[in-house]
Amino acid sequence: MGSEDSSDILHDFFPLMRVYKDGRVERLSGNDVVPADVDAETGVKCKDVEISPDPKVSARLYLPKGAGEGRKLPVLVYFHGGGFIVESAFSPTYMKHLCLVAAEANAVIVSVDYRLAPEHPLPAAFDDSWRALKWVAAHSNGGGDEEWLKEYVDFDRVFLGGDSAGGTIAHGMAMRVGLEGLDGVKLDGIVLNCPFFWGKDPIAGEGDDEGVSTFVENLWRFVNPKTTGLDDPQLNPDKNPEYAKLGCNRVLVYVAEQDPLRHRGRRYTAELAKQGWQGESSEVVEAKGENHVFNLFTPTSDNAMAMVKKLATFFNHSPSSSI
Repeated sequence: MGSEDSSDILHDFFPLMRVYKDGRVERLSGNDVVPADVDAETGVKCKDVEISPDPKVSARLYLPKGAGEGRKLPVLVYFHGGGFIVESAFSPTYMKHLCLVAAEANAVIVSVDYRLAPEHPLPAAFDDSWRALKWVAAHSNGGGDEEWLKEYVDFDRVFLGGDSAGGTIAHGMAMRVGLEGLDGVKLDGIVLNCPFFWGKDPIAGEGDDEGVSTFVENLWRFVNPKTTGLDDPQLNPDKNPEYAKLGCNRVLVYVAEQDPLRHRGRRYTAELAKQGWQGESSEVVEAKGENHVFNLFTPTSDNAMAMVKKLATFFNHSPSSSI
């Protein structure tokens, strides 16, 4: 008597994770990994590097086939999604999409592997991501020990990006750059793909599906036990009094027509302008008929490939286009 059945569920975040009353954590997705290699289709080279042994932070680097053949290349520092609880930089979910982006944009990519909750609750993911960003910046002016960064990267063309929770992290990193600075780099832009933002008071159609609202709130409080709630500025940028200090020059936000998170993504750029952000440009692109982070599940679909081309345009400062 008194012992808990190992099958009793304490937290159910299907299809991502279940946590049982006996403390067992069951990750339902994002467990697979694929080795770093040369992508046969694009010729993009990949390799894994350690950024910090303690705390353990690492990354997968992507180098396009044309590196070294002309001017130095833009670099995208990428943060994976997964609700802060699943996935990694080494997941097959990301390999194809990031190889396509590196090849089309002729850009170096640093895909960051940060610690996950609940073993490492927030702010661990934000702290690890900042550590990784500073590691990248340390290679400007010939510093650092990663040859791909020293030899091929133009540190005046640094970009941050991420999907879902990774978009939340990318925003957080851009805020920190704006508030604290980051020596040796120019943060040219950020790309947020279906970012994981929410708030206490529903906007647009957010209140239509009580199940989604409950899921988001429960997940956020689970990964961030010390949060102030749904209006925590990390989750709801509108509530950050220093929002206008976002430390990048350009913003590109992707939303999907059928994604419950789309309303906050649409609001992001409008609120930036309202609060007086002085950046050069901001844009929201909506993928018609698509759902949350659609490009990761169908990376060669028409809309996903349109995104790849859009990102290439964004990173290389050409006139923008829409899906």
